[in-house]
Amino acid sequence: MASLYLSSALESAVVGGVVVLMGENAKHAITVARTRVGERLAIGNGRGLVVSGEVSAVEPGQLSLVVETVRSEDRPSPELWLVQALAKGDRDELAVQAATELGASGVIPWSASRSVTRWDAAKAEKGRSRWEAIVREASKQSIRAWVPDVESVAMAAAIGRLGAVLVLDPTADTRLSDVVLPETGRIHLVVGPEGGIDEKEIAVLGGTRVRLGAEVLRTSTAGPAALAVLNARLGRW
Repeated sequence: MASLYLSSALESAVVGGVVVLMGENAKHAITVARTRVGERLAIGNGRGLVVSGEVSAVEPGQLSLVVETVRSEDRPSPELWLVQALAKGDRDELAVQAATELGASGVIPWSASRSVTRWDAAKAEKGRSRWEAIVREASKQSIRAWVPDVESVAMAAAIGRLGAVLVLDPTADTRLSDVVLPETGRIHLVVGPEGGIDEKEIAVLGGTRVRLGAEVLRTSTAGPAALAVLNARLGRW
């Protein structure tokens, strides 16, 4: 199975039964991936349920799958959330894609004071939709049971009220590998823009300032690197 396809009609799936994939996902599987009868696929609902099995029929606009396995996963606890500052080019999008592949439960776009890119009222919904498309595609590629949530763009003050906040700061005294982690709830990893986080914003963000190492990472790599550290610490890797 090279990838995962998404469908909301899986709740009644049982081993030995048949599920039907329709719409754009079916079109992609048939015309782009050239899926044929006898091949094996995975189909998920993006909310913890994944079924896999053998393709039994391929018709225009839909394909049928005989279910061989049904896997249900609870949402991970604690959840790891990436608070990613808007960045120029595609650097913020690269971070969102990698974070999804590395198991982030959700993503929050952050309009930092030093962000070159800005999402005004007209751009905010378009930008969020773009990030939602990125997490869906990355989830399918990495065969994730849960598709991460993407929240609306936030400012520093709102982020500071989120609870467990870890602000990635290369000048911090505390290492990410040493910080005490909560056992439940959400852990928010805050990543600044290319020019770093303004000191006034750091005060507003609150939480704990943590560093990864001696190197200063790009905004596109800092979040994924931190997620890798936390995955290891939490025993998920």
